[in-house]
Amino acid sequence: MIGLIFGSTDLPKHILKKIKQKKKYLIIDLTKKKVFKKDKNCFPVSPGQFGKIINILKEKKCKKVLFAGKVEKPKFSKLRLDLKGIYYMPSIIKSSKLGDAAILKEIIKIFKKENIKTVSSLFFNPELALKKGNYTKTKPNKDDNINIKKAVTTLNKLKQYNFSQGTVVRDNRVLAIEGKGGTQKMLSKCKKKKYINEGVLVKFPKKKQDLRIDLPTVGIKTLYQCKVAGLKGIVLKSKQNVFLDKKKCIDFANKNKMFIHVK
Repeated sequence: MIGLIFGSTDLPKHILKKIKQKKKYLIIDLTKKKVFKKDKNCFPVSPGQFGKIINILKEKKCKKVLFAGKVEKPKFSKLRLDLKGIYYMPSIIKSSKLGDAAILKEIIKIFKKENIKTVSSLFFNPELALKKGNYTKTKPNKDDNINIKKAVTTLNKLKQYNFSQGTVVRDNRVLAIEGKGGTQKMLSKCKKKKYINEGVLVKFPKKKQDLRIDLPTVGIKTLYQCKVAGLKGIVLKSKQNVFLDKKKCIDFANKNKMFIHVK
């Protein structure tokens, strides 16, 4: 039995489809709209109810959990806390000052104290992570590689618990760095009609990130947004990404002379 701690986005659906074929599971549904409520193994829970989450996992003899999907960072003052929530919340609030990656690390640490192991979000779906290589007919040229190098350097210079996983570079100039609004909001700032297939989006894991959770995720929507922004390609880090809709993305990129490159 494994506990699936799910937020929003499409990744949990891919994981659930695979797990249903091979393993007993339960879902801790942290989505606002309770997306998984129709599943008989679903337990809708509020983010502050650590006691309830841990009790469910232990009652069902779940010794492992898997995190997937996005959970909006709540306003801590408005959370409905149970007793364990009250006990653990000070350490979570303290870690929140360092960034989202620090919060997730603290939550993993809490589960470890309760003898519950956290496994990689790709444990059952390794096929969703791309390995090193170029996946499209178009490859990065000399100018693209200059942009890629600038983007990687920019991400490496960010503070260790910064929440940014992505940056956009065009003409060796940083156009945007991912903020709390995510990749979509960042790309919307980069729209320029005069640019066609110029510039790159680089998405790498956050510094000091626990690679079991919250990996950079790319799908067909990301490719479409890059096209609208006039970018030429996307660059990811080998085996440290979640790549959804692989065939659709590659077909779209080839049709629009864009590249998908993994370093």
